[in-house]
Amino acid sequence: MRLATILGDDGPRVGVVRDDQVIALEPSVGMRRVAVAADALPRIGDWVEAQPVAAWRPLAGVTLGPAVPDPGAIYTVGLNYDGPGAVPRPDAPLIYGKAVTSVAGHGATLAWDRAVTDDVDAEIELGVVMGANGTIFGYTCLNDISARDEALDGDQWLLGKSMPGFCPVGPWIVTADAFDPIDVRLTCTISGALIQDGRTSHMRHGIADIITYLRRHLELRPGDLIATGTPVRLPTPPGPGRRLRAGDTVTVTVEGIGGLTTHIA
Repeated sequence: MRLATILGDDGPRVGVVRDDQVIALEPSVGMRRVAVAADALPRIGDWVEAQPVAAWRPLAGVTLGPAVPDPGAIYTVGLNYDGPGAVPRPDAPLIYGKAVTSVAGHGATLAWDRAVTDDVDAEIELGVVMGANGTIFGYTCLNDISARDEALDGDQWLLGKSMPGFCPVGPWIVTADAFDPIDVRLTCTISGALIQDGRTSHMRHGIADIITYLRRHLELRPGDLIATGTPVRLPTPPGPGRRLRAGDTVTVTVEGIGGLTTHIA
């Protein structure tokens, strides 16, 4: 099942996506509420099948918000991919974080104060959405946008990753029963130029190991997001030093989920 967040006058609503159409659930049903209930997906499936054809709307006619609009926490994993030019493998998952206020949706426009940083880049990551009791609710595309300025990306990783809009997530969640994360392709393009191209099979610490490691130290709750790491930047043009500039369009794509686009102002 594909579950999106639809923005409207009555606030964010969970929508079920099927092909190029979407149907919205009741406003009281939030994504974290769906993630915590073990029987939520069968009940949603039954409800969807009972709805008339007229209840479906064209997907192109709705505005998508962050796939998880209100995560309890966002954890990111550093240096987690092998590949040409990769630094040595950490013995344990290298955990950073992003503020929950950094989430943004598919198609959003990102602007930030260039006086604070003009050294910002994009990173494709497979996002894991947690369910109850340490289970995985689903998977999504996540763009771990990060500042590389020494003042923000040296001792202050959190600040350099947490400006508003620095965590686009979506366009939707594919539930865990409908997605195999073992060996899928991850790509990132800036205005059509490929800057990353990897596969999840090149992860150094697998998803189960990351979750086990996190749970050893803290409590994971339904709706928490884990960004599982990013492939090494490609050496080919535009090169690893290419930073985000006004007018860019960034698209991160996870095979089997879809593409998540961000416009840079």
